[in-house]
Amino acid sequence: MQGKIIKQISNQYTVSSNNLEYICTARGKFKNEGLSPVVGDMVEFDSSLLRIDKILPRKNILSRPTVANIDYALIVTSLKKPDLSYTLLDKLLTLVIANNIKPIIILTKLDLMSKKELKEYTPAFKYYNSLDVPVIPNTKLKKLKKLLKNQTVVLTGQTGSGKSTLLNKLDKTLNIETKPISDALNRGVHTTRHTEIYKIKNIYFVDTPGFSALDLNITKKDLINSFKEFSNYTCEYLDCTHNNEKNCGVKNALAKGKILPSRYINYIRFLKELNENTSKLYK
Repeated sequence: MQGKIIKQISNQYTVSSNNLEYICTARGKFKNEGLSPVVGDMVEFDSSLLRIDKILPRKNILSRPTVANIDYALIVTSLKKPDLSYTLLDKLLTLVIANNIKPIIILTKLDLMSKKELKEYTPAFKYYNSLDVPVIPNTKLKKLKKLLKNQTVVLTGQTGSGKSTLLNKLDKTLNIETKPISDALNRGVHTTRHTEIYKIKNIYFVDTPGFSALDLNITKKDLINSFKEFSNYTCEYLDCTHNNEKNCGVKNALAKGKILPSRYINYIRFLKELNENTSKLYK
């Protein structure tokens, strides 16, 4: 039979097929081949032995959180408690776009912000919208549901940003556990301990454990391409990395105020991270 892995706890995989669920284990050959089934995988399984025999070809896969075959990624972004991190936001956007997943930024904790504070963020969010990355407050659920109809969607973002709360708002019967953030650490307490898919009407939502930091595991070309606004400008060198090269169209655009400064700062930060990772690899 064929089915979709909707939940994983340790070495047990819940496979959904024909409106039934089967708790399966994976064949030992996967370990020998360096493979592992993940949530979102389409698989062939033996319903009598409750064993996954084959992983079908993947459209894409994220490594952290580990989930496959995703259409959209909701980057749940808290504005306060925990405070907004443009570095984490841009890193998540980079990973999502590099994996051919469409990103949407979901804003949470708007009720904790003053009008003056919200106004300060407006130019940045308009900039992200101009990159064809929708920025949607978590209060506009009808708009979100319409956009995500019949899609498989991963929720990702900093711990305590409100991923589980968002799912509870979309379907009040879920009652997923949530906890307040730590005032001392200004970040959330982990409540989601495993990756699981929830079907809410005609949308498949993947709830994942949150995190505060993550590593880039992409190529330099993927990094450059993920900063889509850079393609609007012409550089003297075809292989320009928009760092130390002369006559760089991206740096010229930055100087003219056409590129959001935090975006370029984060790009250089990520480029340095990739270079350092490459140096460690060859040591």
